[in-house]
Amino acid sequence: MKKSTARTSSAKKARELRLAKRTAGKRARLRDTEASPPLDTGGKLTFNHAIIYVKDVERGLRFYRDMLGFKLIEDFRYEGTPVYARMRAPGGDGTIALHQAGPGASVSSDGVRLYFEVPDLDEFCRKLQQKGFHITQLPRMMPWGWRHAYLNDPDGHEMSLYWAGENRMKKTVMKAARKAAAT
Repeated sequence: MKKSTARTSSAKKARELRLAKRTAGKRARLRDTEASPPLDTGGKLTFNHAIIYVKDVERGLRFYRDMLGFKLIEDFRYEGTPVYARMRAPGGDGTIALHQAGPGASVSSDGVRLYFEVPDLDEFCRKLQQKGFHITQLPRMMPWGWRHAYLNDPDGHEMSLYWAGENRMKKTVMKAARKAAAT
């Protein structure tokens, strides 16, 4: 009888140890993800995220996470290969998701451009260049009063890095542009 009790006790300890390891792993993953505050939109429509179809999610992660600084929220894998990843912008609560395109599917995004705002645009672009990334247009003041740089992600999705400052939400952007062009 003592052997049976010892085996039962040993098996129970092993189960408890496995459960503790799983729980610790879950706690670590939860700790790494910031909890979102409750969304209060007053019942109005709000923007959640944009999905970017890519040929290689891992390559997209290296660009958006490692080069631009996005924070990984979650990812899904199929047979060990990433097929979806959702990330939060480093300076806000905007999110994007990378989604594996189907075999032979086009990832072209003609007519769509992603805009990411950063206060020190010139320094941010310099850091990207130091990491070896090509910027198709270096930062410059645009006629509408925003400072822009243009680049493409690894799948050719066009994007703009910009700083609008106080003009970001103003209706009078073209007026500000004319004033900036006159000076």
